[in-house]
Amino acid sequence: MKKAFLALVLLCPALLLTSCTSRNEFFVASQGSDSNPGTRAKPFATITKAKDAVREALEKNGIADITVWISGGTYHIDSPLLFNPEDSGNDTTRITYRALPGHTPVISGGVELKNWEEGPDGIWSAPLPESFSSFAPRELFINRKRAVRARTPNEGFLRIKKAGKDKRTSFYYENGDFSVPENPEDVEIVLLHDWSISRIKVKEIDPGEKEITALDSIGAKGLDFFTIDNWEPHPRYYLENSATFLDAENEWFCDESEKTVYLKPPAGTRPGETAVTIPFSGGLMLIQGTVEQPVRNIHFEGITFSHCSWQLPKNGYSGIQATQYDPRPDREQWAVVEAAVQTAWADNCSFRDCEFSQLGGSGLWLGVGNKNCLVTGSLFSDISGNGIMIGEGRDRGIEGEPWWKASPEQAAVGNRIENCTVTDCGKQFFGAIGIWCGLTAETIISGNEISNLPYTGISVGWMWDPQPTPCRDNRIEGNHIHHILQVLSDGGGIYMLGLQPNSRLVNNHIHDVKINAGRAESNGMFLDEGSTDLLIADNLIYNIARSPLRFHKATTNLVRGNYLFCSGDNPPIRYNSTKEKDIRKQDNHIFREADEDYSSRLKQIRDEWDKAGENN
Repeated sequence: MKKAFLALVLLCPALLLTSCTSRNEFFVASQGSDSNPGTRAKPFATITKAKDAVREALEKNGIADITVWISGGTYHIDSPLLFNPEDSGNDTTRITYRALPGHTPVISGGVELKNWEEGPDGIWSAPLPESFSSFAPRELFINRKRAVRARTPNEGFLRIKKAGKDKRTSFYYENGDFSVPENPEDVEIVLLHDWSISRIKVKEIDPGEKEITALDSIGAKGLDFFTIDNWEPHPRYYLENSATFLDAENEWFCDESEKTVYLKPPAGTRPGETAVTIPFSGGLMLIQGTVEQPVRNIHFEGITFSHCSWQLPKNGYSGIQATQYDPRPDREQWAVVEAAVQTAWADNCSFRDCEFSQLGGSGLWLGVGNKNCLVTGSLFSDISGNGIMIGEGRDRGIEGEPWWKASPEQAAVGNRIENCTVTDCGKQFFGAIGIWCGLTAETIISGNEISNLPYTGISVGWMWDPQPTPCRDNRIEGNHIHHILQVLSDGGGIYMLGLQPNSRLVNNHIHDVKINAGRAESNGMFLDEGSTDLLIADNLIYNIARSPLRFHKATTNLVRGNYLFCSGDNPPIRYNSTKEKDIRKQDNHIFREADEDYSSRLKQIRDEWDKAGENN
């Protein structure tokens, strides 16, 4: 028997590598080849090929776990990697796609611009790749740093002089606000509402009347209060995407008719000597199971996901909340800015020590039907939409009835976001959330740092009254949330909606919510319509533009043991259309800016808080 086996090894070493052993490891390297056997010495070139090898291995008996080791380098894709139930594990089989130790593999949906030519005024140009025949890029990155789509003003905002007659399709501007562009139909209006924005193309600009008319209605059509001047008589706006506005370093503009990109790089730098990347792929990864057969036990470790595009609807983007928007043409349910990496009907899957960055839509969406999935130790940065999304809203129907009534068991349950860093999201869509959860249950959001956001840090719930839904037992614990609500208002470090029995907001550290830009308040926590059965305990909240806590149309909740530092004459808790007696308060510690020991007490408690965090 030993002689026969030795003869087999001598006669077919390649066969031994691919068939004669039980393969539970595969290797991928950017310099490999998909004709290789996927060994350490002869790795595959693509993750797709490794996925095929895993699927083949899963068909064999006796394999417990399978690992795909991925070396450093960039793995370019032009469409999302798709993982189906056939690619996943089960109760005993764990499938892991893992970076080799010390390596950083990047899955990129981007294309590098080349063949740059220098023009006048320090502006360079390069042709769009042929793959961009049907759309133009909305983002451009120089050495992995987001450049600015040419805009006016270069910083800050303009103010509308007066809304047009219908308060939806036009407005008037002040003389001298901007130089009228040669091709106004290329220009995009970016108009800020209190907690969301609209991005609509210009139809025409009348220099005589000083009037801008939009291609379609500004603001969500289905909601009457989304008129141009509902929140402020002179709301903020700016104009984007014109060669006329290309006047500052790191600005760029794409001429769709010429299929050419124009860039004004920093003085002394030359495009081509630095990597200039535009996103192409409309997604990077899709993990797609079914109700009957979810994707199970598949894991990703140490992988970076970058450069994903997301295109505006034809008639523009009118945000409603948390990047859900009013779709055009009209339809009943809201749409959402989709994520680079999406999962649906996934069970016990995870992303560990990954990075999601330089993305045109949102980052990661643990979507419909996801259960017991984990995201830990990962970075979410420089993202146009939401950082992380969990579950879904109210709109999906099952046989004519909302899913949460017809099949509440389909709610996302038991998902966890732990020890992640979420920063610089909402780069295009300012109403984005760091971590958003819809009608979810048993969600744990713990130990994360969330910062530098234009709007809210964490948002949970998606029902604007206290009627029962599957939303329950959610825990937001031990998060550090700071420097948020930097552009919009009417939000908070934590934002809650609806009835959420046995949900807890405890031991969170929230500070530096200093801008209150719109009509409504910016708060440490905003417990909005229908917020019910919440425990808000042992949180530290300070440096807030308005009240540390605000309830709006809320019912019964318990506020206990919190440290609330109040600026100016703001009360520690604001009650908007909420009965104060319904908010039970126990053992809270209130500090007012006028108190002599305000600063010393804040420092003492903050130091104690930081020390306790280090010990944990």
